[in-house]
Amino acid sequence: MTVRTLSPLDRLLAGCERALEAIAGSPQAHRPSPAVGIAETDMDDAERRHAAGLMRINHTGEVCAQALYFGQAALARNADNRQHLLHAAVEETDHLAWCAERLQQLDSRPSLLNPLWYAGSYAIGAAAALAGDPVSLGFVVETERQVEAHLAEHLEKLPAQDERSRAVLTQMQSDEIRHAQAAQQRGGIELPFPLPQLMHASSMLMKTVAYRV
Repeated sequence: MTVRTLSPLDRLLAGCERALEAIAGSPQAHRPSPAVGIAETDMDDAERRHAAGLMRINHTGEVCAQALYFGQAALARNADNRQHLLHAAVEETDHLAWCAERLQQLDSRPSLLNPLWYAGSYAIGAAAALAGDPVSLGFVVETERQVEAHLAEHLEKLPAQDERSRAVLTQMQSDEIRHAQAAQQRGGIELPFPLPQLMHASSMLMKTVAYRV
């Protein structure tokens, strides 16, 4: 069987398609949602809005993750590391689809600023890749550590009865921990000051805005 080599135009078009899927909230998950089989519970309007705000943040985070991974993979210097990044992106697509589905169940919508989040994150991912694979993989490690921490925070903040959202975030948290460990094992380095602090500050800005917009 002949394997077709993608041209630069093919790769550009594929990247545009992935971006549109992420931004439009229409990706297809490869794994069933962890919320399948869990009954929806009654929440008052305030609880439902709060759960939706948290899930909107997580959906935006997964939009950013898609962009980061694809930006890093596009300029990765090592073919094995590129495949590792693309494989992780597939699992992040599951997260994105699960969050989009949960937002619909909560009668809510994704962030209106997702195109901006995607573009900025793709540029950051590409810049990390240009610095070399050890830095790029270290960026994955730090990103996933911070995501795991904010998922733990959201698990505490969710309405107690919202077991469907909790199941989704718990599985996402497990995946993010594994992604960080894998990137570290492949040679990811500790990022120097002040990069982790800047990443945390930008994450806080995204969370504050995406909760409402």
